[in-house]
Amino acid sequence: MSSLIDLTAADGFVLPAYVAQPSGTPKGAVVVIQEIFGINSHIRSVADGYAAAGYLAVAPAMFHRAQPGVDLGYTAEDVQAGIALKAAAEALGVPTLMLDVQAAVAYATAQAGKVGIVGYCWGGLLSWRAACLVSGLSAAVTYYGGGMTAAAEVARTPRVPVLSHFGERDHGIALDTVRAFAQAHLAVDVRLYPADHGFNCDQRGAYDAPAAALARERSLAFFAEHLV
Repeated sequence: MSSLIDLTAADGFVLPAYVAQPSGTPKGAVVVIQEIFGINSHIRSVADGYAAAGYLAVAPAMFHRAQPGVDLGYTAEDVQAGIALKAAAEALGVPTLMLDVQAAVAYATAQAGKVGIVGYCWGGLLSWRAACLVSGLSAAVTYYGGGMTAAAEVARTPRVPVLSHFGERDHGIALDTVRAFAQAHLAVDVRLYPADHGFNCDQRGAYDAPAAALARERSLAFFAEHLV
């Protein structure tokens, strides 16, 4: 069962979120952070997948401050639009973006107890930042977080256990920077897959079913360990 709700951030800003409910009592909650394409059908399906696994899933609209109602596909034009929206959102500043994540975590905590976070692409970067800056989380999972291996992000210190998935053939995230990130954060469980950027998304040409299945299996095991 799914619905759209409104979240209110600490500065009073109201943003929508897609919520997927499990069939029974939630065994915890997972905040799902979007790619640069908004709360589109893929991100909604990811949230539905976590609900099917027994978690309350909450996907906040992280572009809402920059542009409401973003729901893009994966054409070249969509990619360019998403890149521009990401730039506009990032220009708001990390503290402002984290207010919206914090609002989602607060809602999820009130509804379902312990909360994890998972993010894809830009959402992977936001989930890494949330692991370092947002209160109330118990675990974080990142998928091919663009920018996550840059010096300013490597310098952050996570407050919760982190599992990070990267593709070995990701042209946007150099493998040597992933290895440097892993060396800088020995406590982070960094996993590599023989796949490209976006390997989890079955709507993209980069989709890699075996890598996606293994990463999901590891992510579910990680959340089962830390959201108890």
